[in-house]
Amino acid sequence: MSEHESGPESPITYGLQVPRGATQLGPLVRYRSPALIAAYKPELDAAVANKEAEARVKAEEKLRQGETVPTPTVTVDTPPSNDTFKLLDDSPRPDSTISLMRVDGKPTVVVRRMLAQINAALPNSNIVLNDLSTYCTSIERRITSCRLDVRGLTKDDRDVRVVLAVDPGNYTTRTSAPSALTRPVMTLTVEYIGEPRKGQLTKESNSLDNVPDTGSPELSGLIWPKMDEDAPATSRLVNGWTAPADATIILSGFRPKFAIVTTPRAAEGDIIAQEFVRTNSPKGAFTKDIVEDLNEVSTTYTTTATGGAVARATYVLSARGNYTALFYTPAPN
Repeated sequence: MSEHESGPESPITYGLQVPRGATQLGPLVRYRSPALIAAYKPELDAAVANKEAEARVKAEEKLRQGETVPTPTVTVDTPPSNDTFKLLDDSPRPDSTISLMRVDGKPTVVVRRMLAQINAALPNSNIVLNDLSTYCTSIERRITSCRLDVRGLTKDDRDVRVVLAVDPGNYTTRTSAPSALTRPVMTLTVEYIGEPRKGQLTKESNSLDNVPDTGSPELSGLIWPKMDEDAPATSRLVNGWTAPADATIILSGFRPKFAIVTTPRAAEGDIIAQEFVRTNSPKGAFTKDIVEDLNEVSTTYTTTATGGAVARATYVLSARGNYTALFYTPAPN
Protein backbone atom coordinates (compact mmCIF):
# COMPACT_ATOMS: atom_id res chain seq x y z
CA MET A 1 0.00 0.00 0.00
CA SER A 2 1.41 3.38 -1.01
CA GLU A 3 1.63 6.43 1.23
CA HIS A 4 -1.46 7.82 -0.52
CA GLU A 5 -3.71 4.84 0.31
CA SER A 6 -5.94 4.05 3.29
CA GLY A 7 -7.07 0.47 3.68
CA PRO A 8 -10.34 -1.19 4.67
CA GLU A 9 -12.05 -0.07 7.89
CA SER A 10 -10.48 3.39 7.70
CA PRO A 11 -13.08 5.72 9.25
CA ILE A 12 -15.05 8.07 7.02
CA THR A 13 -17.84 9.68 9.09
CA TYR A 14 -21.02 8.75 11.01
CA GLY A 15 -19.54 5.31 11.63
CA LEU A 16 -19.10 4.60 7.92
CA GLN A 17 -15.80 2.99 6.94
CA VAL A 18 -13.89 2.09 3.81
CA PRO A 19 -15.36 -1.37 3.08
CA ARG A 20 -13.24 -4.48 2.71
CA GLY A 21 -12.09 -4.79 -0.88
CA ALA A 22 -11.78 -1.02 -1.38
CA THR A 23 -8.91 1.43 -0.94
CA GLN A 24 -9.27 5.14 -0.21
CA LEU A 25 -6.90 7.35 -2.19
CA GLY A 26 -5.69 10.52 -0.49
CA PRO A 27 -7.22 11.99 2.67
CA LEU A 28 -10.90 12.52 3.33
CA VAL A 29 -12.13 15.68 1.65
CA ARG A 30 -13.86 17.69 4.39
CA TYR A 31 -15.41 21.12 3.98
CA ARG A 32 -18.10 23.43 5.33
CA SER A 33 -21.32 23.63 3.35
CA PRO A 34 -22.59 27.03 2.11
CA ALA A 35 -25.44 26.77 4.63
CA LEU A 36 -23.03 26.27 7.53
CA ILE A 37 -20.84 29.18 6.44
CA ALA A 38 -23.89 31.44 6.06
CA ALA A 39 -25.15 30.50 9.53
CA TYR A 40 -21.91 31.59 11.22
CA LYS A 41 -20.99 34.53 8.98
CA PRO A 42 -22.83 37.19 11.06
CA GLU A 43 -20.95 36.03 14.15
CA LEU A 44 -17.66 36.10 12.22
CA ASP A 45 -18.37 39.57 10.82
CA ALA A 46 -19.01 40.85 14.34
CA ALA A 47 -15.75 39.33 15.58
CA VAL A 48 -13.81 40.89 12.70
CA ALA A 49 -15.39 44.30 13.33
CA ASN A 50 -14.56 44.05 17.04
CA LYS A 51 -10.93 43.17 16.28
CA GLU A 52 -10.61 46.08 13.86
CA ALA A 53 -12.12 48.46 16.43
CA GLU A 54 -9.64 47.30 19.06
CA ALA A 55 -6.78 47.84 16.61
CA ARG A 56 -7.96 51.41 15.90
CA VAL A 57 -8.16 52.20 19.61
CA LYS A 58 -4.61 50.94 20.15
CA ALA A 59 -3.33 52.93 17.16
CA GLU A 60 -5.00 56.12 18.39
CA GLU A 61 -3.51 55.62 21.85
CA LYS A 62 -0.02 55.27 20.37
CA LEU A 63 -0.50 58.46 18.36
CA ARG A 64 -1.52 60.35 21.50
CA GLN A 65 1.65 59.14 23.16
CA GLY A 66 3.71 60.36 20.22
CA GLU A 67 4.57 56.92 18.90
CA THR A 68 4.74 56.16 15.20
CA VAL A 69 2.09 53.77 13.93
CA PRO A 70 3.47 51.63 11.10
CA THR A 71 1.47 51.46 7.88
CA PRO A 72 0.00 47.98 7.40
CA THR A 73 1.70 46.06 4.61
CA VAL A 74 -0.12 43.77 2.23
CA THR A 75 1.17 40.21 2.44
CA VAL A 76 0.54 37.42 -0.02
CA ASP A 77 -1.03 34.34 1.56
CA THR A 78 1.16 31.25 1.53
CA PRO A 79 -0.56 27.98 2.35
CA PRO A 80 -1.65 27.13 4.88
CA SER A 81 -3.56 30.15 6.20
CA ASN A 82 -5.53 30.39 9.41
CA ASP A 83 -8.98 28.88 9.78
CA THR A 84 -11.61 31.23 8.32
CA PHE A 85 -13.48 31.19 11.64
CA LYS A 86 -10.41 31.34 13.88
CA LEU A 87 -11.68 34.48 15.63
CA LEU A 88 -14.64 32.55 17.05
CA ASP A 89 -14.26 30.65 20.30
CA ASP A 90 -15.48 27.48 18.56
CA SER A 91 -14.96 27.28 14.82
CA PRO A 92 -17.76 25.33 13.11
CA ARG A 93 -16.64 21.84 12.18
CA PRO A 94 -16.91 20.67 8.56
CA ASP A 95 -20.32 19.16 7.84
CA SER A 96 -19.52 17.56 4.48
CA THR A 97 -17.16 14.64 3.81
CA ILE A 98 -16.09 12.85 0.62
CA SER A 99 -14.18 9.57 0.41
CA LEU A 100 -12.59 8.67 -2.94
CA MET A 101 -12.06 4.94 -3.32
CA ARG A 102 -10.78 2.36 -5.78
CA VAL A 103 -12.57 -1.00 -5.76
CA ASP A 104 -9.88 -3.70 -5.68
CA GLY A 105 -12.05 -6.67 -4.67
CA LYS A 106 -15.14 -8.12 -6.32
CA PRO A 107 -17.20 -5.01 -7.16
CA THR A 108 -20.61 -6.52 -6.42
CA VAL A 109 -19.46 -7.67 -2.98
CA VAL A 110 -17.76 -4.36 -2.16
CA VAL A 111 -20.69 -2.22 -3.28
CA ARG A 112 -23.15 -4.33 -1.30
CA ARG A 113 -20.96 -3.94 1.81
CA MET A 114 -21.03 -0.17 1.36
CA LEU A 115 -24.81 -0.20 0.86
CA ALA A 116 -25.20 -2.24 4.05
CA GLN A 117 -23.21 0.33 6.03
CA ILE A 118 -25.34 3.17 4.67
CA ASN A 119 -28.47 1.21 5.58
CA ALA A 120 -27.18 0.90 9.16
CA ALA A 121 -26.20 4.58 9.34
CA LEU A 122 -29.70 5.62 8.20
CA PRO A 123 -31.85 2.94 9.89
CA ASN A 124 -35.12 3.84 8.12
CA SER A 125 -33.70 4.23 4.62
CA ASN A 126 -34.78 0.75 3.44
CA ILE A 127 -31.88 0.40 1.01
CA VAL A 128 -32.09 -2.59 -1.34
CA LEU A 129 -29.02 -4.74 -0.69
CA ASN A 130 -29.51 -7.75 -2.98
CA ASP A 131 -30.40 -6.17 -6.35
CA LEU A 132 -27.87 -3.80 -7.89
CA SER A 133 -30.24 -2.93 -10.73
CA THR A 134 -32.05 -0.74 -8.19
CA TYR A 135 -29.16 1.72 -8.30
CA CYS A 136 -27.10 0.73 -11.38
CA THR A 137 -27.70 1.37 -15.07
CA SER A 138 -26.56 -1.21 -17.60
CA ILE A 139 -26.19 -2.07 -21.28
CA GLU A 140 -26.59 -5.73 -22.22
CA ARG A 141 -26.29 -6.59 -18.51
CA ARG A 142 -22.95 -4.71 -18.27
CA ILE A 143 -23.00 -2.06 -15.55
CA THR A 144 -22.30 1.44 -16.85
CA SER A 145 -22.76 3.39 -13.60
CA CYS A 146 -24.29 3.17 -10.12
CA ARG A 147 -25.75 5.89 -7.94
CA LEU A 148 -27.59 5.95 -4.62
CA ASP A 149 -28.86 9.28 -3.28
CA VAL A 150 -30.61 8.92 0.07
CA ARG A 151 -31.60 11.22 2.91
CA GLY A 152 -32.48 10.13 6.41
CA LEU A 153 -31.92 10.39 10.15
CA THR A 154 -28.99 8.78 11.92
CA LYS A 155 -29.45 7.02 15.25
CA ASP A 156 -28.63 10.31 17.00
CA ASP A 157 -31.29 12.14 14.92
CA ARG A 158 -29.00 13.95 12.51
CA ASP A 159 -30.52 14.80 9.14
CA VAL A 160 -27.99 13.45 6.64
CA ARG A 161 -27.75 13.00 2.89
CA VAL A 162 -25.56 10.19 1.51
CA VAL A 163 -24.59 9.86 -2.15
CA LEU A 164 -22.77 6.73 -3.30
CA ALA A 165 -21.55 6.58 -6.90
CA VAL A 166 -19.62 3.84 -8.68
CA ASP A 167 -17.91 4.34 -12.04
CA PRO A 168 -16.69 1.13 -13.74
CA GLY A 169 -15.07 3.06 -16.59
CA ASN A 170 -16.08 3.80 -20.16
CA TYR A 171 -18.05 0.77 -21.34
CA THR A 172 -17.69 1.64 -25.04
CA THR A 173 -13.92 2.19 -25.12
CA ARG A 174 -13.15 -0.23 -22.26
CA THR A 175 -11.06 2.50 -20.67
CA SER A 176 -10.88 3.51 -17.00
CA ALA A 177 -10.22 7.03 -15.79
CA PRO A 178 -6.54 7.91 -15.18
CA SER A 179 -4.97 6.08 -12.19
CA ALA A 180 -7.99 3.81 -11.64
CA LEU A 181 -5.79 0.77 -12.41
CA THR A 182 -8.66 -0.51 -14.65
CA ARG A 183 -10.78 -0.95 -11.51
CA PRO A 184 -14.16 0.61 -10.67
CA VAL A 185 -14.00 3.90 -8.78
CA MET A 186 -16.34 4.59 -5.86
CA THR A 187 -17.14 7.95 -4.29
CA LEU A 188 -19.04 8.42 -1.03
CA THR A 189 -20.36 11.87 -0.14
CA VAL A 190 -21.95 12.47 3.27
CA GLU A 191 -23.57 15.82 4.05
CA TYR A 192 -25.32 17.05 7.18
CA ILE A 193 -28.37 18.93 5.87
CA GLY A 194 -30.23 19.73 9.07
CA GLU A 195 -30.24 23.09 10.85
CA PRO A 196 -26.55 24.12 10.67
CA ARG A 197 -26.08 25.25 14.26
CA LYS A 198 -27.92 22.26 15.68
CA GLY A 199 -25.45 19.98 13.94
CA GLN A 200 -22.57 21.65 15.78
CA LEU A 201 -23.93 21.11 19.30
CA THR A 202 -22.52 17.61 19.69
CA LYS A 203 -20.20 15.42 17.65
CA GLU A 204 -21.75 12.76 15.46
CA SER A 205 -21.71 9.11 16.43
CA ASN A 206 -18.77 7.14 15.03
CA SER A 207 -20.22 3.66 15.36
CA LEU A 208 -22.76 1.59 13.44
CA ASP A 209 -25.28 -0.83 14.89
CA ASN A 210 -26.92 -3.78 13.16
CA VAL A 211 -25.08 -3.70 9.83
CA PRO A 212 -27.05 -6.12 7.61
CA ASP A 213 -25.43 -9.28 6.29
CA THR A 214 -24.78 -9.29 2.53
CA GLY A 215 -24.11 -12.99 2.09
CA SER A 216 -27.40 -13.71 0.30
CA PRO A 217 -27.40 -14.13 -3.51
CA GLU A 218 -27.41 -10.97 -5.63
CA LEU A 219 -30.55 -11.02 -7.78
CA SER A 220 -29.86 -8.71 -10.73
CA GLY A 221 -27.20 -10.82 -12.41
CA LEU A 222 -25.53 -7.66 -13.70
CA ILE A 223 -21.90 -7.90 -14.80
CA TRP A 224 -19.05 -5.48 -14.17
CA PRO A 225 -17.31 -4.85 -17.51
CA LYS A 226 -13.56 -5.34 -17.58
CA MET A 227 -11.46 -2.38 -18.68
CA ASP A 228 -8.40 -2.86 -20.88
CA GLU A 229 -6.43 0.20 -19.79
CA ASP A 230 -6.49 3.52 -17.96
CA ALA A 231 -6.88 6.74 -19.91
CA PRO A 232 -3.57 8.66 -20.09
CA ALA A 233 -2.73 11.22 -17.41
CA THR A 234 -2.92 13.92 -20.10
CA SER A 235 -6.66 13.29 -20.62
CA ARG A 236 -9.16 16.11 -20.26
CA LEU A 237 -10.94 15.53 -16.95
CA VAL A 238 -13.37 17.34 -14.65
CA ASN A 239 -15.05 19.56 -17.26
CA GLY A 240 -12.01 19.84 -19.51
CA TRP A 241 -9.31 20.24 -16.86
CA THR A 242 -5.95 18.61 -17.51
CA ALA A 243 -3.36 17.85 -14.85
CA PRO A 244 -0.24 20.06 -14.94
CA ALA A 245 3.13 18.40 -15.36
CA ASP A 246 4.08 18.86 -11.69
CA ALA A 247 0.94 17.08 -10.40
CA THR A 248 0.44 13.33 -10.07
CA ILE A 249 -3.10 11.97 -10.46
CA ILE A 250 -3.72 9.36 -7.76
CA LEU A 251 -7.38 8.71 -8.67
CA SER A 252 -10.01 10.12 -11.02
CA GLY A 253 -13.47 9.31 -12.31
CA PHE A 254 -15.76 10.03 -15.23
CA ARG A 255 -19.07 9.77 -13.29
CA PRO A 256 -19.04 11.77 -11.14
CA LYS A 257 -16.40 14.05 -12.59
CA PHE A 258 -13.50 14.28 -10.16
CA ALA A 259 -9.74 14.03 -9.85
CA ILE A 260 -7.39 14.03 -6.89
CA VAL A 261 -3.73 14.88 -7.38
CA THR A 262 -0.65 15.21 -5.24
CA THR A 263 2.04 17.85 -5.70
CA PRO A 264 5.60 18.14 -4.38
CA ARG A 265 5.05 21.65 -3.01
CA ALA A 266 2.14 23.18 -1.10
CA ALA A 267 1.83 26.30 -3.25
CA GLU A 268 1.37 24.21 -6.40
CA GLY A 269 -1.58 22.32 -4.95
CA ASP A 270 -3.26 25.52 -3.83
CA ILE A 271 -2.78 27.14 -7.24
CA ILE A 272 -4.32 24.12 -8.99
CA ALA A 273 -7.41 24.42 -6.77
CA GLN A 274 -7.80 28.17 -7.32
CA GLU A 275 -7.28 28.03 -11.08
CA PHE A 276 -9.72 25.17 -11.56
CA VAL A 277 -12.51 27.04 -9.81
CA ARG A 278 -11.66 30.38 -11.41
CA THR A 279 -11.72 28.81 -14.87
CA ASN A 280 -15.20 27.42 -14.24
CA SER A 281 -16.57 30.70 -12.88
CA PRO A 282 -18.48 32.87 -15.39
CA LYS A 283 -16.90 36.03 -13.94
CA GLY A 284 -13.84 34.56 -12.23
CA ALA A 285 -15.44 34.92 -8.79
CA PHE A 286 -15.39 32.21 -6.13
CA THR A 287 -15.63 31.69 -2.38
CA LYS A 288 -12.81 30.48 -0.15
CA ASP A 289 -13.05 28.73 3.20
CA ILE A 290 -10.19 27.35 5.30
CA VAL A 291 -10.61 24.59 7.87
CA GLU A 292 -8.01 23.62 10.46
CA ASP A 293 -9.12 20.12 11.32
CA LEU A 294 -7.15 17.54 13.30
CA ASN A 295 -3.70 17.34 11.66
CA GLU A 296 -4.81 18.84 8.35
CA VAL A 297 -5.56 22.21 6.84
CA SER A 298 -8.15 22.17 4.06
CA THR A 299 -8.78 25.13 1.77
CA THR A 300 -11.96 24.87 -0.30
CA TYR A 301 -12.78 27.06 -3.30
CA THR A 302 -16.31 26.99 -4.73
CA THR A 303 -18.14 28.63 -7.60
CA THR A 304 -21.41 28.23 -9.49
CA ALA A 305 -20.62 27.63 -13.14
CA THR A 306 -22.72 28.46 -16.18
CA GLY A 307 -26.00 26.57 -16.10
CA GLY A 308 -25.94 26.06 -12.34
CA ALA A 309 -23.21 23.43 -12.09
CA VAL A 310 -20.98 23.59 -9.01
CA ALA A 311 -17.20 23.55 -9.36
CA ARG A 312 -15.40 22.83 -6.09
CA ALA A 313 -11.74 22.27 -5.30
CA THR A 314 -10.24 21.39 -1.93
CA TYR A 315 -6.53 21.65 -1.26
CA VAL A 316 -5.44 19.55 1.74
CA LEU A 317 -2.13 20.00 3.52
CA SER A 318 -1.50 16.97 5.72
CA ALA A 319 1.36 15.04 7.23
CA ARG A 320 1.00 12.61 4.33
CA GLY A 321 1.54 15.25 1.68
CA ASN A 322 -0.16 17.88 -0.47
CA TYR A 323 -3.43 16.90 -2.10
CA THR A 324 -5.90 18.72 -4.34
CA ALA A 325 -9.33 17.25 -5.08
CA LEU A 326 -11.40 18.70 -7.93
CA PHE A 327 -15.14 18.15 -8.41
CA TYR A 328 -17.64 19.28 -11.03
CA THR A 329 -21.29 18.60 -10.22
CA PRO A 330 -23.89 19.36 -12.92
CA ALA A 331 -27.00 21.28 -11.94
CA PRO A 332 -29.93 19.09 -10.83
CA ASN A 333 -32.37 18.25 -13.60
